[in-house]
Amino acid sequence: MRLNEVMQRSEAQVLEINKVLRNTYALLSMTLLFSAATAGLSMMMNMGPMNPFLTLIGYFGLLFLTTKYSQSSTGLIFIFALTGFMGLTLGPILNMYLTFMSNGAELIMTALGGTGIIFLGLSGYVLTSRKDFSFLGGFLMVGILVAFLAGLGGMLFSIPALSLAVSAMFILLMSGMILYQTSEIIHGGENNYILATISLYVSIYNLFLSLLHILGAFSGDD
Repeated sequence: MRLNEVMQRSEAQVLEINKVLRNTYALLSMTLLFSAATAGLSMMMNMGPMNPFLTLIGYFGLLFLTTKYSQSSTGLIFIFALTGFMGLTLGPILNMYLTFMSNGAELIMTALGGTGIIFLGLSGYVLTSRKDFSFLGGFLMVGILVAFLAGLGGMLFSIPALSLAVSAMFILLMSGMILYQTSEIIHGGENNYILATISLYVSIYNLFLSLLHILGAFSGDD
């Protein structure tokens, strides 16, 4: 009798994990498309770059609200507000590359392709190997905090070398975050698809921007 209960519990857990995984990737696809649409809108409207500190306030404010309401359907409203807002902030950056670099379109497409390859490759590796990357959690939290503060320093003091180093750090950290978050889903450590989507979306967003920054620095043709 106990064996049957264990088997039923295990089967229910597998079904729940698969449900979270499906919902996460479905929501991630929708938020990426919505973000691309708002980025395209801001490019068409030729919006100027937002104040960095206002951008941070908007980002963390919407992130807080999304997290707070992640257990209800209201969280879906806020996650689209967050990803749409991030798309709006991305548009002016893309316009800058297209305007000031003759190979801007090529750089953007290369960064986009590289982001897709990294995400699909890392996610596919975790899904097929079933390896547990939960041990990365503490390291990633500390690393992201250090990289974020270093990025602020590079922005405030206009240190190009530091900015490039931060972009390289973010590529590694966001790759680690993709491994960690995917692992958390398939091992039952994350059962909220809204929170899982936020983590993966932010990883993809920062990975793309970091790749674009490095490509622009080393391959840009002014």
